Amino acid sequence: MELVKECINSRLNLEMAVTDEMVKIAKKTMPEYVCLVPENRQEITTEGGLDVVSNYDRVKRACDELGEKGIKVSLFIDAESDQIEAAKSVNAPFIEIHTGHYADATNESQQTQRLRQIIDGVKLAKDLGLMVNAGHGLHYHNVTAIAAIDGIYELNIGHSIIARSVFVGLEKSVAQMKQLMIEARR
Repeated sequence: MELVKECINSRLNLEMAVTDEMVKIAKKTMPEYVCLVPENRQEITTEGGLDVVSNYDRVKRACDELGEKGIKVSLFIDAESDQIEAAKSVNAPFIEIHTGHYADATNESQQTQRLRQIIDGVKLAKDLGLMVNAGHGLHYHNVTAIAAIDGIYELNIGHSIIARSVFVGLEKSVAQMKQLMIEARR
């Protein structure tokens, strides 16, 4: 982790489980940001947001310890009011709205419903004074609606950009995604 921090020319955002071991690593490495995510054994990718309500004490302790070191903490959560309010209560300055359910919607009605939940979640978070990021499952065909939401600070998109870069190169794949996001904000 230390080598990664030394080699990058931008801010380091460490995605991590809410464990004592990972908090210790983050405090030693001192990334600018951490995003606390749910993590299950043998999990390949995150299937939903962190349950802040059920893990309140553990998440609050991690937020406090990391915040005391000047590390900005984000919680990867579903767009549910109780989770967003809990995120505010544990002193996380950022949340990242899990967009996977939107990305996995199997029909237009379901996708519209999931998008509405995200929009409502972003509004609540902003009203509470939280900074809002979003991500998971976003790609070139579904990012526009999410990028157009007023109040989202940053989108976290990786897999689709890297997959596309195999065919068009990294520079072009990043430029294409960036263009979609810029156009969505007009």
